[in-house]
Amino acid sequence: MILTLDIGNTCITAGLFQGKRLVKRCSTATHQAGFKRFLQQFSRHYVTAVVISGVVPQATDKLAKDLRAAFPGIKPSILGKNATVPVKNLYKYPKQAGQDRLVNAYAAIRLYGYPAIVVDFGTAITFDVISSRKEYKGGMILPGLQTSLDALADRTALLPKIPLARPSGLIGRDTKNSMLSGIVYGFASLTDRLTTRLSAGLGKNVMIIGTGGHISLIKRYCTCFTAIDPDLTLKGLNLLATR
Repeated sequence: MILTLDIGNTCITAGLFQGKRLVKRCSTATHQAGFKRFLQQFSRHYVTAVVISGVVPQATDKLAKDLRAAFPGIKPSILGKNATVPVKNLYKYPKQAGQDRLVNAYAAIRLYGYPAIVVDFGTAITFDVISSRKEYKGGMILPGLQTSLDALADRTALLPKIPLARPSGLIGRDTKNSMLSGIVYGFASLTDRLTTRLSAGLGKNVMIIGTGGHISLIKRYCTCFTAIDPDLTLKGLNLLATR
């Protein structure tokens, strides 16, 4: 069995794979003292390899330390440190490309084909573009849905802090639903328009794949997606491990 771990800014998502099948998926907060208790739930499984993608270096180091204690004899493969993603990276400064974005590109190529655009709805929203030659061209980074809601509350005097949820309709009839409508419908329209513009330079039959923690909420408001895969990053890590 292969244990995959995606360390995001808000949550760490773990996926346990047996072959290509995801047999267990769970998550925990990124910012905490340690991860021993979180990893205990995997101790009864015969884990043969561990692959980590992380965008929070401090959490990556703590998790790697706890993993070595939980699974003696297994050296975690940490993307960007002792492992790489086999995708041609056309970023001007290649090391600035987040490992999770490269993993998503690799997974898109392997599972869905190319050219492709991956839109990942997490703490940040990322658009990642893969060419017809399987090259990672780069993309866009935007504030995420909950991040945007929090910013409205933090930077205004009268708008409340609210959790992300479905709006009651396009036209909000109270402050809460006006905020939710603006964020959800606004980012859905933005996603549809940006993927259209990005696709224009990629050729025909561009795959547009939606993923990330908030994809299940936003997908019904978008019209652009050809595939929805909430576990794209975990699947990419598993493909890298089996490779």
